[in-house]
Amino acid sequence: MAWQHLSVERRGPVERVTLNRPDVRNAFNDEMIAELRHWAETAARDVALRVAVLAGAGPSFCAGADIAWMKRMRQYTEEENVADARSMAEMFGALNALPVPLIGRIHGAALGGGTGLAAVCDIVVAAEDTVFGFTEVKLGILPAVISPFAVAKIGMSNARELMLTGMRFGAVRAREIGLVHRVVPSDGLDAAVDDYLRELLSSSPSGIAATKSLIPRVAGASPVDVRALTSHAIAVQRVSAEGQEGLTAFLERRPPWWVPRSE
Repeated sequence: MAWQHLSVERRGPVERVTLNRPDVRNAFNDEMIAELRHWAETAARDVALRVAVLAGAGPSFCAGADIAWMKRMRQYTEEENVADARSMAEMFGALNALPVPLIGRIHGAALGGGTGLAAVCDIVVAAEDTVFGFTEVKLGILPAVISPFAVAKIGMSNARELMLTGMRFGAVRAREIGLVHRVVPSDGLDAAVDDYLRELLSSSPSGIAATKSLIPRVAGASPVDVRALTSHAIAVQRVSAEGQEGLTAFLERRPPWWVPRSE
């Protein structure tokens, strides 16, 4: 596909997706939302893909909604607004549902929907000068479609403070509340992403996919309530081809087949 607002680069099992509207700090418009959803839905069916990296071109990761798009929305009917918001919600949902890990490489500004993108990434690396914020209330609206993903990531207490005030916060605070996993100098972003890539590529693809699927199903549940689910999940994986290969490789003191030979 010829991308208008994204740059997509594939190297082996890793795909790097870059928001490519640097002149507007990679702000969302309806076209970019549609492209991100299409990419995510296509990537979910790609059996050769093992890890994806989401980044932003230019000085910022994503500064929220595009001004021209917001001007158009002022004229939308309620029905048109519902359709527009549903499209954005489905885009976030498609990114969140990827069966492979999604790494966020975040710098500059990640505001509004940009913070929402961080919330749907499995692993987030942020430059130490990154600014985050659920700034929607400052514009008289609310962080509605990103709220299920953000609250799941940062918890209700942090969501109440940050979403109700719309205050901006830095990368260190973002790490403290679980939105970000590693904070590095700007020139260390790529090295930190590469560290995670090495770890992920040394792990079983089906094991990762099964684990990613399991986490939201057990989150907040009591061990007793999910005992049947977790017992079945590990039993299925143990007898799978990768489960058998992992154990055999461990006993034979060799790397399993999924570890790249350069590792």
